[in-house]
Amino acid sequence: MPVKYRMDSAGSRFTVQAFATGLLSTFGHNPTIGMRDYQGELQFEPDTYEGALVRVTVRTGTMEVLDEMKSDDRKKLEQMMYDEVLEVARFPDAVYESNSITVQKLDTNLLQAHVTGQLTFHGMTQSESFDARVTDMGGMLRISGEFSLRQSDYGIKPVSFAAGALRLKDELKFKYELIARKQE
Repeated sequence: MPVKYRMDSAGSRFTVQAFATGLLSTFGHNPTIGMRDYQGELQFEPDTYEGALVRVTVRTGTMEVLDEMKSDDRKKLEQMMYDEVLEVARFPDAVYESNSITVQKLDTNLLQAHVTGQLTFHGMTQSESFDARVTDMGGMLRISGEFSLRQSDYGIKPVSFAAGALRLKDELKFKYELIARKQE
């Protein structure tokens, strides 16, 4: 019988970083955005990890800029992110669902997982894979790793400012330190 875990977004950290490029990029910054409102679940057969699956849904309209900046600048950047980049009114959720997960046991409570699945983001679905380190702490899992995505793969044009003298690169880097709690 599979065990089920639910992600604890309050105890977790899930971020994405964008990178500036262009003539004025030395004056720009590489914004870090926090994902606050998401739900996720995992399930697998204990010991064998057969039938492992993961599903995560992120509410795109609740992402927030974490960098130190003036409140007005932060509000403008977030509004541009919501309206022009993510188009949250049209695409309120990003959903990842695994197709296959392979697990390698590294130590008694430490696993390395390779996850392949489908990401539906900004109205498009693409296959995405990533690696995760998983620490089994009894009734809780600590899951960490990072991966990159290209905005253009999801029909998003990287934002530019100052007539293109400062723009964001296509590639985004995601980092996560997630806590998942066993469900009874």
